[in-house]
Amino acid sequence: MKIFDTHAHYDDEAFDKDRDELLTGLFSGDIGAVVNVGASLEGCIESVRLAEKYDNIYAAIGVHPDDYERLERGENPRNSVIDDSNIYGGSFMDWLKKEALTNNKVVAIGEIGLDYYYDEPGRELQKKWFARQLELAREVSKPVIIHSRDACADTIDILKSGHASEVGGIIHCYSYSKETVKTFYDMNFYFGIGGVLTFKNAKKLIEAADVIPLERIVLETDCPYLAPVPNRGKRNDSSNIQYVIEKLADIKGVTKEQIAEVTYQNACRVYGLHL
Repeated sequence: MKIFDTHAHYDDEAFDKDRDELLTGLFSGDIGAVVNVGASLEGCIESVRLAEKYDNIYAAIGVHPDDYERLERGENPRNSVIDDSNIYGGSFMDWLKKEALTNNKVVAIGEIGLDYYYDEPGRELQKKWFARQLELAREVSKPVIIHSRDACADTIDILKSGHASEVGGIIHCYSYSKETVKTFYDMNFYFGIGGVLTFKNAKKLIEAADVIPLERIVLETDCPYLAPVPNRGKRNDSSNIQYVIEKLADIKGVTKEQIAEVTYQNACRVYGLHL
């Protein structure tokens, strides 16, 4: 069976020592495709580089709430070919737009959204840059990958006011209630399910996964983070999706092969890929 990891961070320094060896091994096994997701400014650049190096890797480019203050200050990525804005003609947002329009390995804008777990960045700043990147996604007709933590109501408000249903996308690492599923479903979103599903305290997510139609679920690792049981706490990679598949197959009452096949098709659909 072939597996699609819809959300990974192989640009992370946790993979610096063995990145090429690891990825080559994964792609010779069950992993059919990976979307490497930008979060920091630098992560966007590296995601594009990885996608250009590996046939099986695609890139999502967008700025995570942790880096919104850098967007506000007009910074460019460190140690990058685009340090000099004259090279590409404008701000980092201009670069995002150009890559999304011209690079066929860029399949989504993300991860973008809101994170209210910490007090900083301030909520108004977060809402501003979330809305701006959502607008960018509509301009370039790309789906969005949504990071939303402790910010359900504001996330929904911005998605609705920003007409996110026109592009759709993925609610990454879905963590809200089963009752909220329909709201995101009706806005044309898929639901990213990963290692958290295997945790002992995953009752809320298990209940949500039970009501989400399989045709709207995609698999993800968020590696190197959120490794599933039995490898919780260790560096995560795409091979660990097998444990998420086992748990989801049990919840849905179908075979592991069905989970892998349907979620692979779902990922291709949301990212506009024909694999």
